[in-house]
Amino acid sequence: MPVELLARVLDPLAPGPPEVRLGPRVGEDAAAIDVRAGTLVVATDPITLTSGDLGRFSVTVNANDVAVTGARPRWFCPVVLLPPGSTETEVEALFEGMRTATAAAGVTLVGGHTEVTSAVTRPIVVGQMLGLAEPGRLVPTGGLRPGDLVVQVGPAPVEGAAVLAREAAERLAGVDPAVLRAAASALEDPGISVVEPALLAAELGATSLHDVTEGGLASGLHEVAAASGVRIRVDPDAALWFEPGLAVCRALGADPWGTLASGALLAGFPPEKAERALRALGGAGYRAAVLGEALEGAGVTDVEGRPIPWPERDEVARVLGGSGG
Repeated sequence: MPVELLARVLDPLAPGPPEVRLGPRVGEDAAAIDVRAGTLVVATDPITLTSGDLGRFSVTVNANDVAVTGARPRWFCPVVLLPPGSTETEVEALFEGMRTATAAAGVTLVGGHTEVTSAVTRPIVVGQMLGLAEPGRLVPTGGLRPGDLVVQVGPAPVEGAAVLAREAAERLAGVDPAVLRAAASALEDPGISVVEPALLAAELGATSLHDVTEGGLASGLHEVAAASGVRIRVDPDAALWFEPGLAVCRALGADPWGTLASGALLAGFPPEKAERALRALGGAGYRAAVLGEALEGAGVTDVEGRPIPWPERDEVARVLGGSGG
């Protein structure tokens, strides 16, 4: 959905009651509601760009959205929509993927809904993840302040590499087979979960956290800037890239800056905390680098002041001819 349209339909909504800490806003990954035990964090995200590993995608992507608030994901509630003609084997594989992913993330599947409907032509999972943040530990996307440094944790585009390698395999015959295998297996290595690095970044004093997904690094940076009311100046040479993902993008004519990038995290830190955070993240085994700096203003530019466009559409959706999601 175009960002301007989304903002226009969200802006007239009435303000939430006092217990709503984070409500619907462009750029925020989750909602947050104060309850007696802390702050309940709720996120929902559909998986529509691929039918491969659908169950695992749905858990991991929604867990990421909760973790970037500083809350550990705990409860998962999916809506599974299946087209007529779906087989028992397909359903079993989908639920096995969810079972494996929830076990790996320490998450419990607590309920949901499953339906066979002609409204869809391939399986779709709309996931809802919940977590509980300790009082005072909530980290919003929109917490970046002028002077903060923007750190990229994890390379991009990992998820885009996996989806394109599987869904557009017939168009990638010219890519080195070893590179193509690495792209196709990117869900396992390096993986798309940012739960643990996000929780570590929160402990290290992050002012802003954001899960980079549709629209890639470029959209992620714009979402942080818009939510925070700042301009982000980016050094493109500092970006961390997943080389098999770059190879797949080159072969398909896709811009890696705008390609689906779950597996990468954007974290804001005050300058005095950034160096320690980089050391701690690196020591924990995560690739991390300062990608940019928050300044007064709006939007995203490079170091020369040239605007970095906000992608109108994710490159995976464009290449596969889908509608996005």
